[in-house]
Amino acid sequence: MSGFADVPSGSGHVDGQGRPADSAGQAWEGKSIPSHGFSGDDGSGDAGLLAALQAAMTTPGDDAESRLMASVAGSRWLVPVVTVATEVDESGEHAVDTRSDMAAVTLTSPDGSRALPMFTSLESLAAWDPSARPVPVRAAAAAQAAISEECHVLLVDVASPHATVLRPSMLWALAQGRPWQPSHLDGHVAAAVSRAVADEPHVTSHRLEGGEPAGAGVLRVVLVLRPGLEADDVSAIATRIGERIATDGETRARIDALTFALETAR
Repeated sequence: MSGFADVPSGSGHVDGQGRPADSAGQAWEGKSIPSHGFSGDDGSGDAGLLAALQAAMTTPGDDAESRLMASVAGSRWLVPVVTVATEVDESGEHAVDTRSDMAAVTLTSPDGSRALPMFTSLESLAAWDPSARPVPVRAAAAAQAAISEECHVLLVDVASPHATVLRPSMLWALAQGRPWQPSHLDGHVAAAVSRAVADEPHVTSHRLEGGEPAGAGVLRVVLVLRPGLEADDVSAIATRIGERIATDGETRARIDALTFALETAR
């Protein structure tokens, strides 16, 4: 997949000087068609990426996911586009498509969340839909396209045994071109939580942990509270902290799920 097509030698178009030209009469001579970095790509999946996907499935955790995201960010991906009819002639016995466009594919789950599928290889794409056309892109471009299509996640090799969901925090990290980190190890998240907790006098300290289940991207905020608080007071404290965290869009983009755990100060 070179990213561009060869110019047909027998197109018949020439410019005013008789030189071979495109359909608009612009000479091919002197034109430069840029490469998008995929020259020589035969559509195979990268072995390192496939190994990282498998490892993240079999042994989910911070290390496996961090290695996976580093591999994802540096890999070539195939995003499928399909033909969609935009005009249909229904005047005859059978409806006939008279105009069609190519459109990116999005998938919608029963809960309404949307995903952009992307594939590691031509083989994995064909296993899902052999009629789809592959468009080679970098991970950042795929993530940005997903956001523009109001997708919440990226879905990798959907029809394969190693099908993997890249969660919202991963999607946003790719789109922004920054390294992904688990939320409980992310310095930006730590600073945001500290600010959210600072105005609560009944919270003596806090810490961040990875929540359960592993591989779900849950951030657990452990609040150490002064003794003697009523249940309603505790609930109100957690609610206020959660709302402060949620109002920061950058922080929200780095957290997939948030839970609180409570401890009593000694």
